[in-house]
Amino acid sequence: MSESSARLLAPLLRTVPSAGALVVGTVRAGESSVVCRGPAVDADARFELGSVTKTFTALLLADAVARGEARLDDPLITYLPLGARPRWASDVTLLHLATHTSGLPRLPPGTLRTALPAWYSNPYAGYTEQRLFALLGRTRPHARPGTRVLYSNLAVALLGHALARAAGMPYPDLVVARLGVPLGLTMTTCDPNGPQVTGYLRGRPRPPWDMPGLPAAGALRSSGTDLTRYLAAHLDPSGVQPASLARALIEVRRPRLICPDSGDRVCLVWNLRVRRGHDLIFHGGATRGFTTFVGFSPQTGVGLAALVNRATGDRGPFIQVAYDTLRALADDAGPG
Repeated sequence: MSESSARLLAPLLRTVPSAGALVVGTVRAGESSVVCRGPAVDADARFELGSVTKTFTALLLADAVARGEARLDDPLITYLPLGARPRWASDVTLLHLATHTSGLPRLPPGTLRTALPAWYSNPYAGYTEQRLFALLGRTRPHARPGTRVLYSNLAVALLGHALARAAGMPYPDLVVARLGVPLGLTMTTCDPNGPQVTGYLRGRPRPPWDMPGLPAAGALRSSGTDLTRYLAAHLDPSGVQPASLARALIEVRRPRLICPDSGDRVCLVWNLRVRRGHDLIFHGGATRGFTTFVGFSPQTGVGLAALVNRATGDRGPFIQVAYDTLRALADDAGPG
């Protein structure tokens, strides 16, 4: 790692709590490195990704479009099981789901009733795919599709189910087959039973995060090594195979709309912020025991992944420090 990288990463590395585990992966000028802090943690240790999972779902969508399996303007209703096709699903497209413009609520129907007994530990473990589809008829959109940006876990979860149906395989298998294998992501899966770092909330260990009915919204685990490979592919898709995935890596970072309140762009799931001379493309995530951040700047060739085994929330200080670090790395690198 260069002296300038070490200096710019220092504030982020200082965020690791006492006895906590922190992994930071960087990509600069085509070179990757992973720095680890904490006991018994290395570059291959698995951390829960939370909503960073959604960026993988977006890439699967772009890949499905490149393969001809799906179209961005396909209505959601065509991918839902018979008996679970509410009228509003005719007006919601896959693009609406991937840009948080579907108008759907943040959480699926019946979530609170299922989650409340385990809200601070494993709130979605009892929410199955069958329950999701059985309760879709009770869902009431908060806005007409395409009129507002409303962040929705439900929307991306339904996108994942649509892509799984289009491909003919479950979402966890789809991630491994179409992203994990070609990109060399050997530690990236949805499996809650595999080895992983223990997460903590308010000093207490949390059980592994389980989302059987909503995997595309937040069920993935990954490592520092895998996430640097993931970001490197986004920065330079030229050598990626198959060709559909190489095209998808370009498509996911193309802005689709501008948020009227902030001026930020929304890509396929990814957020894009325009800086002087370059863009920052990023997403954060959180579970009950982990907080994560990934981001990259195509023009400067910089990528950053940050993983910590403490729950600070997707709007907590860790996410902000990680974003500030990405911005500093990109500013330091300048246009590529």
